[in-house]
Amino acid sequence: MPTYEQLGFGQGAALTGDRARAVFGHVMGLVAVALGFAALGAYVARDAQTSGFIFFIGAFACIFGLQAAAARGHEQLAMGLLFGLALLLGMAISPIVVYYAKSDPGVVYEAAGSTALFVGALGTFGYSTRRDLSAYMKPLLIAFGIVFVFGLVALFVAIPGSNIIYCVAMLLVFGGFTAFDFQRLAHSGQYQSAVPIAAGIFLDIFNVFLLLLSLFGGGGSRR
Repeated sequence: MPTYEQLGFGQGAALTGDRARAVFGHVMGLVAVALGFAALGAYVARDAQTSGFIFFIGAFACIFGLQAAAARGHEQLAMGLLFGLALLLGMAISPIVVYYAKSDPGVVYEAAGSTALFVGALGTFGYSTRRDLSAYMKPLLIAFGIVFVFGLVALFVAIPGSNIIYCVAMLLVFGGFTAFDFQRLAHSGQYQSAVPIAAGIFLDIFNVFLLLLSLFGGGGSRR
């Protein structure tokens, strides 16, 4: 297995040619395995009675842990935490996926297919554009906070069309995050580890899938 230095991480420049393809394949390979662990988690917890909130707490711990491990050069630990994060998130959303799979399986397939198209389009843009997208991160984070608060309010106050507003707005936000994370991948020579980039892309895909699932499925209580 090539080292991270051989792949190009930490060399301080955008990558080109064979090295760029190797780094892209390595990061996306991690993302693919993480998605597999998320699917496994959703399957394993399909009949679980445990609150999904516990799994979310564990997932947040994994996020902070993998960042710390990657910063200290513990790549194998960071990779394990990435896969643990994916497994726990899959377990957390298992009741949602099971509900839609039983009531209307087509919604799950539509959400999965649309997620692939959405991430593919925004990822291609982010990976290929020469515009520095980091300047948009602060507005995106502010927008995320505003929409998140709106979603919380909509849980307790009847707002017409709140689910559509919330999902579309969040999709715009995560579209920006997706483009930014793929630009980080294109310039991965400036970073020390593949794992945080893979984790960012995985979380983009995960959230986009949930938003599309809610949008296509009617959004449960937030209508």
